[in-house]
Amino acid sequence: MKTVLVLHPGQMGAAIGAQARRGGVRVLWCPDDRGRATARRAAEAGFEPAPDLGQAVAAADVVVSIVPPAAAEETAERVAAAGVPRIYLEANAISPRRAERIAALFPRQGFVDGCVIGPPPGDRVSVRLYLSGPQDAVEAIGDLFHQSAVETVALDETVGGASALKMAYGSYQKTSRALAAVSHALAAHHGVERELLAEAERMTPSALAEPGHLPGVASRAWRWAPEMAEVAHALRAANLPADLALAAEEILHRWDPDKNATDLTLDEVLSHLRDPSGED
Repeated sequence: MKTVLVLHPGQMGAAIGAQARRGGVRVLWCPDDRGRATARRAAEAGFEPAPDLGQAVAAADVVVSIVPPAAAEETAERVAAAGVPRIYLEANAISPRRAERIAALFPRQGFVDGCVIGPPPGDRVSVRLYLSGPQDAVEAIGDLFHQSAVETVALDETVGGASALKMAYGSYQKTSRALAAVSHALAAHHGVERELLAEAERMTPSALAEPGHLPGVASRAWRWAPEMAEVAHALRAANLPADLALAAEEILHRWDPDKNATDLTLDEVLSHLRDPSGED
């Protein structure tokens, strides 16, 4: 039986770890400094609590880091201080340069840069896990999810490849939703919501044509805003303008008070975009 350590069981981490368990993999997690919601997700997914991080790293064949982007580097540093993992999968939404810094903490043959694209996997929902790194390590991770709802896709062995894909994808996916919210807020201010929807429905299906999804966007914006900061880093490194990503980060931060809210209305979400100072 192979053993995986998931840091930490958020919605995505718990769902991906659960898919590994379906294939007979033992999944560990570290309760240290984790809240009750994390403990509940880990218990529901059948994860085993580890006594401490050092013992968990020593027992694991693969350590999987799926945390908010701002915590990715600190999490990796804690793991590196606790021991030398056989394989460390950095699967966070971070810039390629941040991935390279994290890779420097671990032996090259055991570091895999990854990115997750898609919703948390389940019985009827699949997700793609793109992997760039040494072939043996990439194949070992692929074996964990054989015939599961996690489709692993191997890229080349260059650190940062998977992170670059996530930045490129997230740059459009997250920004387009922020732009849709601003468009609907402006239309609501001038009383032309119906006309905007009519025009949007003539377009190729997009977030603009489905404003009912925006309350869900607002509840997750606290995780998306740091990702936009990472997109900006990636764009600057490629000598491309980062203004839109930074603007999207600022917009998403306006929804920080809506973190994980489940009862938001569309009107509330749009109103929270307004500048509280009342200035244009």
